[in-house]
Parts: sequence; C-alpha cells; structure tokens
Amino acid sequence: MLLAASLACALLAPLPQSEDPSPRVPVMRREASVDPADLVDDAEGPAGVDAATWEEARRAADRALEWLAVHQSPAGYWQAHVGHKQGDDYLILRSAQGNESIGSGHIGVTAICGMGFLAGGHLPDRGRYGELMRRAVDYTVAHVTDSGLVTDGGTRMYSHAFATLFLAEIHGTIQEERIRIALEDAVHLIVDCQNAQGGWRYNAFTTEADMSVTVCQLQALRAARNIGIQVPKETIDRAMAYVLRARTRGGYSDGLFYYKTAGRGAWQKNQEYAINAAASTALLSAGVEDPELHDPVLEFLGEEYQLVHRHYADHYFYWYGNYYACQAFFHAGGPRFEAYQSRILRDLIRLQHSDGRYVNRTGPGDPFATGVAAIILQLPKQLLPIFQR
Repeated sequence: MLLAASLACALLAPLPQSEDPSPRVPVMRREASVDPADLVDDAEGPAGVDAATWEEARRAADRALEWLAVHQSPAGYWQAHVGHKQGDDYLILRSAQGNESIGSGHIGVTAICGMGFLAGGHLPDRGRYGELMRRAVDYTVAHVTDSGLVTDGGTRMYSHAFATLFLAEIHGTIQEERIRIALEDAVHLIVDCQNAQGGWRYNAFTTEADMSVTVCQLQALRAARNIGIQVPKETIDRAMAYVLRARTRGGYSDGLFYYKTAGRGAWQKNQEYAINAAASTALLSAGVEDPELHDPVLEFLGEEYQLVHRHYADHYFYWYGNYYACQAFFHAGGPRFEAYQSRILRDLIRLQHSDGRYVNRTGPGDPFATGVAAIILQLPKQLLPIFQR
C-alpha cells in the first residue's frame, strides 16, 4: 500500500486549464545575475561542509566557469566527442576535431556547460557571463530542427534531453517567445517518440529503451512541465512505470535498478552507479519518497562512490554518475546527503587542474567534466530548479 500511495503521488495531475497555467515549483526569475556569495551562509557553509571547504569549493566553481568561458566557441557551443559508452570504453562516433572542422558543436555538452553557469546565477545578457549565456541559448535554439529534435554534429537523444532541460531552465528565468516555441517543439519530439516500453534510447523513434536515456527524457519533461509547458500525463505515467519495472526484487541486489528490461542485455547491469543514481533521481524528483524504494539505492551509492572515484575519476562513469547521484542525495536530504556533499566537494577541489578544468579522458572530453563539476560544486546555491526540493 505504501508503494502504491507513493507512486500515486508521482503521477502528474493535468495542468489547470487556463491561459497562464501556474508552475508546480517556484520559478527562478531575477533581474540581474545573482552574487553566489549571497546564497549560502559564508561563515557556516552548507550543512555538513565546513566554512573553509565551502570557500574552496566556491573558488573551484569560479575557476571552472572561467575555463569554460575561454573555451566556448564564438558560435555559442562547447566542443566534445559525440559517441556513447561501450563497456568501460567510449565509442567515438564523431570526434570533436572532426566536428570543429565543419563548424558543428556538441548540443548536449553545451547544455550541461550552460547549466553550470545557470547554477551560479548567470543569465543571458546580464552580468559577467551575460554574452556567453546569450550565445549558448541562441546556438541551442538555432539547432531545434523542424521535427523538434535538437541536434548538431551527430548528437542524439541524450543530447536532445539535456538541451531540452537547458531550454526549460532558461525559459524559467527569462520569457522569450522563440525559446518557448523551441522548447515546445523539443518536448513534442520526446513525447512523440516514447516507445511501447514507456522509455527511450539513443535514437528517436526506436523500439528499444534503457534506464539512462529514459531518465534524461523524464527530467527534461518534468522541467518543462514545471514552467507551464503542456506534457501529457500519460507520457509521464508510462515513463515512471518503466523505471519501477526495472527494480530488482529479491537476491543480493534487491532494490537496485536494471539498465534494460527488454531486448539485448535485458535484466543486466543492476550494480551500476550511474544507472541506480538516475533511477533514484527520477523517483525522488517526482515526489516518490518511499524509503523501501530509495534506501537500498542510496546505501549502494554511498558505498560505491569511493570505488568509482578511485578507478574512474577521469572517466565518463564518474562524471555522468555523479551528475545524477548529487541530485538523488540532494532530494533525499538528511545525513546521507551531507556526507555525500562533503565528500564530493573535497574530491572535486582536489581533482581540479590549475587552469580550472576537469579531465575526462574516456568520454566526451574536458568541457563535459568541467560543466558537470560546475553544477555539483554550486549545488548548495539551489539556483537550478532541478536542485530545488
């Protein structure tokens, strides 16, 4: 009964029928870039983090943003390899160098880097990074195709979801008709290509689905709906059902989540850090707070973190996994979150290179790692709606 009640809370009610539907969460609206120093008590720092570590984390975030600013293309994008993970490797489909030679960027990495700036309170046309943010938004909007797919340089549904999420976060801060239209088109594409399993995979309109890509789309849809964009309730319900169907029931991995539930590789990989972090984030952000669902995952993530950090600190696994893990722990709150936050802030301080970047040798590249790091380092500021409870 408890699980059923929790799931009922997650299934979204239709938006009010009005010309100006109210968002479900507070929307960030500011007249100028926010000074991050005003957002968290400087003397104390966030819960579980001492003042000295918090100050170092703030400086690390500033250096990361400075590095990203230097490496943004005049066209507005950040460059990275387009590909996907393959075992412990990353299969590059189109290299950063190849795309740069034809003037194409990486939509998904651009969105992540843009959210890194948003996490620090930086908005288009305002403040130190106003022009940079305007270029990033213009680039993203310009690459929404007639079908609604947001793509450049061969990027696929992962990047589409991150771009849609970025547009939703931007539209929640500044009201521009062209951004709204682009966002609606991107949302419609996600809705239209949800498959019979209730999920999504690398390419649009495929019959396959996996947990990672599905959670990316689900986050984008929820962010859009939270600022008043129409998203069918059925789409959310079916995606949530897909996530819950992937939960392991019984045995050593009881309560953890599988990567796939059908097709090749189904019912495997239920001990992966990123997959479990993504599943827990999807449920917690939907308001499903049943401890029976989350305690096994959060315990696993807490135990697994050190292993992932030790062996994969420059790997896609670490950066993508912690993009979701930080959200899962944040939404759960409490001592687990405080312990995770203290640990990862210290690790990110140590991992940063002297020029401000973070290294991602196996994966899209350094802009990807640096963008994710900027988001995590600034998590305590709670400026991104995805980091608002």
